[in-house]
Amino acid sequence: MVAIAIMAKAPRPGTVKTRLCPPLLAAEAADLYRCFLVDKIAAVGTLAGAQPVIAYTPDDARAEFDGLAPGFSLVAQQGPDLGARLHSTLEGLLAAGHAGAIAIDSDTPTLPGAFLQEAVHCLSRPGPDVVLGPTEDGGYYLIGVRRAHRELFDGVPWSTSDVLDITLRRAADAGLRTACLPSWFDVDTPDDLERLRMVLDAGHDTPACQTRRLLASWRR
Repeated sequence: MVAIAIMAKAPRPGTVKTRLCPPLLAAEAADLYRCFLVDKIAAVGTLAGAQPVIAYTPDDARAEFDGLAPGFSLVAQQGPDLGARLHSTLEGLLAAGHAGAIAIDSDTPTLPGAFLQEAVHCLSRPGPDVVLGPTEDGGYYLIGVRRAHRELFDGVPWSTSDVLDITLRRAADAGLRTACLPSWFDVDTPDDLERLRMVLDAGHDTPACQTRRLLASWRR
């Protein structure tokens, strides 16, 4: 099976979604991020042919994720930066015998589950060496590999608009075949949060049940 790991932080005030403060208070940002996580856990839990995983941080958060994600495998993130944590997570899952390993973000609550399922399909049959899910800000919400490739992660300027382009260029330089899923938006800034409100208010067919409920309660 293909392992698919949500890169997750414990939803604690002051440590998550800090770029949304203001307008949110730290506790509100933590509540929102918890809903993002629950919605992403629900989406991953429905995938066929996949082993669901939570790659969590900090190290003492295991008990929190035992409650949030029953039935998921839990692994602690390792490394000093995002690139090192992504590489070590994927490398560990591949070393455990999975046919492929995927890491996904926890900042895209409205991401269609079909995109995740397509990534699983890409790695469970002959095809690309690397699968990427681009975000509209130049990063990616998903990366999947058949083998560990440290060069895709070392020295990448994370949280910039160059992340996707650099990753694609490095994959090409290494002779790796890549496939890109449809682009989507993540929620990092107040403008992103307003866009999320509008999408959910418009009644689009999105799976973000917990996020929708929380934002509706704030509006009331």
